[in-house]
Amino acid sequence: MFHQADLFDHIASASPADVPSTVALPDLVERVSQVSKRPRYVLLVLNLIAKAAGENGSLGPYVRSETEQVPVRDWLCLALAPLANRDCRRTAMIAAVRSEVVANADAAENAVVLAQQQDEEIEARILRSGRTNVSRAVSDLVRAGLLHRHYQGYRVDHHNRGAQREAVYTIAPDVRSALANNC
Repeated sequence: MFHQADLFDHIASASPADVPSTVALPDLVERVSQVSKRPRYVLLVLNLIAKAAGENGSLGPYVRSETEQVPVRDWLCLALAPLANRDCRRTAMIAAVRSEVVANADAAENAVVLAQQQDEEIEARILRSGRTNVSRAVSDLVRAGLLHRHYQGYRVDHHNRGAQREAVYTIAPDVRSALANNC
């Protein structure tokens, strides 16, 4: 006859020193630094998600902004966009967009219309690159085991993400408590 050992025997017989304690902020920093090339940015993303998450630790698929509901990834991107205002790549991109719009403009176009086109294109490029940065940061958090990501929304002939589906991020309870105790 086959006898299977109880999987929880070691927990019942363990001393309090053997049982892992709750996660602390230095543990989070260490875990993120092991999986990410940009741990500071990833920790900022984690902190923003933790601050805006609901009672269940989830954030998304949409977040209420000042005027409307925006996808969670766009909301994070817009919240973190000011970090790169003085970055040399950002200033170079802005200069390139301004020269492209002026070069493609008709001679009859108004200066106000040109400025609006430039601002719209700059905002679109910042949002596009920011979405990529946020997605990479969230992937790092998922690899570190600090966050769970799933997709929610309308499914149109698609077996996975995409197809009008938006991300939902859920923070592990021990991670939420570590962030709450240190803020």
